[in-house]
Amino acid sequence: MTKLVFIRHGQSEWNLKNLFTGWVDVNLSEQGEKEAKEAGRKLKEAGIEFDQAYTSVLTRAIKTLHFALEESDQLWVPETKSWRLNERHYGALQGQNKAEAAEKFGEDQVHIWRRSYDVLPPLLSADDEGSAAQDRRYADLDPRAIPGGENLKVTLERVIPFWEDEIAPKLLDGKNVIIAAHGNSLRALTKYIEDISDADIMDVEMATGQPVVYDLDEKLNIVSKEKL
Repeated sequence: MTKLVFIRHGQSEWNLKNLFTGWVDVNLSEQGEKEAKEAGRKLKEAGIEFDQAYTSVLTRAIKTLHFALEESDQLWVPETKSWRLNERHYGALQGQNKAEAAEKFGEDQVHIWRRSYDVLPPLLSADDEGSAAQDRRYADLDPRAIPGGENLKVTLERVIPFWEDEIAPKLLDGKNVIIAAHGNSLRALTKYIEDISDADIMDVEMATGQPVVYDLDEKLNIVSKEKL
């Protein structure tokens, strides 16, 4: 039996301020650090040991991974960072207060942008000051791969190749894997491995800092799922 663990990053400074974050690189809040450390303690209590770790290239996920591994005495575990595990890109909504956006655009419209599977938010252009095209961590990417905004469908389309090329082969080789990432990139993976419908995935929530533990068989079928 192989173990796969998802952890959504702990509360971030922008979660605390109720801002759309997306690809903006914000830090964990004090509460977020506590959540990440508590996740590590839970993993240690459960006796779960890892062979490989994955995270995004955003600070809040990277720190969550490190806190969790440190608390479980596994900071040495090899890790791979990939932009493909980044949060969904919220386009021109990034940096806006969610309540103020609802007042500006209407609650129904903001709800559609946030919760629909395939509706895109207002997009950022590549020359916008807030575009990820200006960030050197993405300098080696084809400019066409850098989004101006994403929905969950597009997020899934960029996450799945990384799953198939990098993560699944490790699991098939019998390795235990931990992925510390974001609400929407992890929801995309959850949809894929649990075969959840486009409609039902919109009701799936990922709590900050809570480990979700899967036991997988040799064909990566889910044998059990537990939230610690």
